Amino acid sequence: MIYRNGAEYQAASAKRVLLFGMSGLGKTYLASLLRAGGDWFHYSVDYRIGTRYMGEHIADNFKREAMKVPLLRELLMTDSVYIASNITFDNLAPLSTYLGKPGDPTRGGVAFAEYCKRQDQHRAAEVYALLDTPHFIQRAQEIYRYDNFVCDSGGSICEVVNPEDRTDPVLTALSQNLLMVWIKGSEAHRDELKRRFDRAPKPMYYQPEFLAQVWADYLAQEGKPETEVDPDAFLRFGYARLLEHRQPRYAAMADNWGITVTAEEVAQVRSADDFHALIAATLDRGHPAA
Repeated sequence: MIYRNGAEYQAASAKRVLLFGMSGLGKTYLASLLRAGGDWFHYSVDYRIGTRYMGEHIADNFKREAMKVPLLRELLMTDSVYIASNITFDNLAPLSTYLGKPGDPTRGGVAFAEYCKRQDQHRAAEVYALLDTPHFIQRAQEIYRYDNFVCDSGGSICEVVNPEDRTDPVLTALSQNLLMVWIKGSEAHRDELKRRFDRAPKPMYYQPEFLAQVWADYLAQEGKPETEVDPDAFLRFGYARLLEHRQPRYAAMADNWGITVTAEEVAQVRSADDFHALIAATLDRGHPAA
């Protein structure tokens, strides 16, 4: 790790951290809090994915839908309108909408083969966006004069790396430049994430082998062809499994590449000083938080 103890972290003139864990446990809250202080550069991996690497896919999907409407088709064909994604740090809906949901097209679903293609695009984009992090650290310093840097990673980071491989290229590049910090949720947090997801299912990225198994299990359980699958029902079915699938992968990332703080500890952070104190104390514990 780039900081050996709390004192070294506190004394560092350039503090660099990467936050990882399930969406909804405080990654973006912490990153936004640090950015608001005025001396931290906030790098959002999901934003980078949705702009640099998947922006064209997202815009093209909008255009395909627009071409189904005669008026919009005529305007597009004559270059009379411009269609683009308005993705922001706080609104990543264009990216999740493009990922989509497999199942019945009359209920907003896409064919499973198309869904898998978009998943593959996301995987490649996420790897590229993560590997861009060192470049943005340098860019933040050279252009904007920010020494402090926080990387707000996507919840699926654990799906595109191998935390047990000490030579994993993505984790090696990240850990050489930032302190990797896992925000670990409790059982109560996971239950709340499930309830929240059940109310508003949203597209997610799945590891290919895991996705194939979950899809096969769901089709077998429902006894329906893929064209009759309720897309939201499948997402709800997959999400609970996804939480269990990711937990050991996050833990291995923290054990082998970084440190662990709890979501309860994160909830108590109200300032950059609080954050620094938490990170320093965690480093001094010398092991992941229980």
